[in-house]
Amino acid sequence: MRLIPTKHVASLVLAVVSAAADAQSSSATPAELVRRAVQNEIRQNTDSNAYFMFKDQRKTAHTSQTKLIVETRDASAGLIVEQDGRPLSPQQQQAEEARLQNYIRNPDELARKRKQEKDEADRTLKIVKALPDAFLYEADGTEPGSAGVGKPGVTLVRLKFHPNPNYDPPSREEQALSGMQGHVLIDATANRIAEIDATLEKQVAFGWGILGHLDRGGRFLVQQAHVSNHEWELTRMELSFTGKILLFKSLAIHSSDVFSDFRPVPANLTFAQGVGLLHKELAAEQETAPKPKPQPAKPDQNQNPCCNR
Repeated sequence: MRLIPTKHVASLVLAVVSAAADAQSSSATPAELVRRAVQNEIRQNTDSNAYFMFKDQRKTAHTSQTKLIVETRDASAGLIVEQDGRPLSPQQQQAEEARLQNYIRNPDELARKRKQEKDEADRTLKIVKALPDAFLYEADGTEPGSAGVGKPGVTLVRLKFHPNPNYDPPSREEQALSGMQGHVLIDATANRIAEIDATLEKQVAFGWGILGHLDRGGRFLVQQAHVSNHEWELTRMELSFTGKILLFKSLAIHSSDVFSDFRPVPANLTFAQGVGLLHKELAAEQETAPKPKPQPAKPDQNQNPCCNR
């Protein structure tokens, strides 16, 4: 027989843990807050077994598109459902289906996609790992969390940062950090990074200036939010950079991605099963979408008015 009901024990434990975390956070220096959040981000990236289906609304300098994405054990599967605000034409739908079927029928292509995603994740992880040492931080007040940044009802700690003059970038990925300043928002209780907003305050060369450089004024914005249970996911990413590659080739990156409508999916989905889920979701959305109203027929301009009486 329990002396305290289980739900009361859980509430008591949560209250104690929360109070301890709040007390620890209030005494932590800005640098310690960042280091703890980064360590937790790395741990969550390694340990989390949560998979989601979600939407990606992407805008670039020339186009916009909406894509349904599902995470699978093989790689992420994505299906474009709108291009420049309009549903895909039959020809575009066929091209999308052919692209997905190519991954399903060709294991080498799917393996190449999986490697590309892993390489991109590894590069991102390098940047995250560098945050505690690449910058110097100072307190800059607080901001309320929201549905897309952190968690509604949670107060986020705002920290300003500027380059640490003693930081020596270990590889090309971290070199851009040496010229950036901005702010970061941290959920000090959950030890999660809710936002990083950074701007290049000077031109930054990479590859000793031989491979190229990034121009002053470049900016990136990354936001995360609580989406399910204790899971956080990327909700916004904006990139705006110009520069040169190999001294003469122009570089221009301007993109904005908003990720939304996160829904958990089984962690053991194959890529083919993920594609099946995408088709099912698209069919459900098309079924519930409002049907366009029929337009009244226009009178035949070639008819003789005298015959229409």
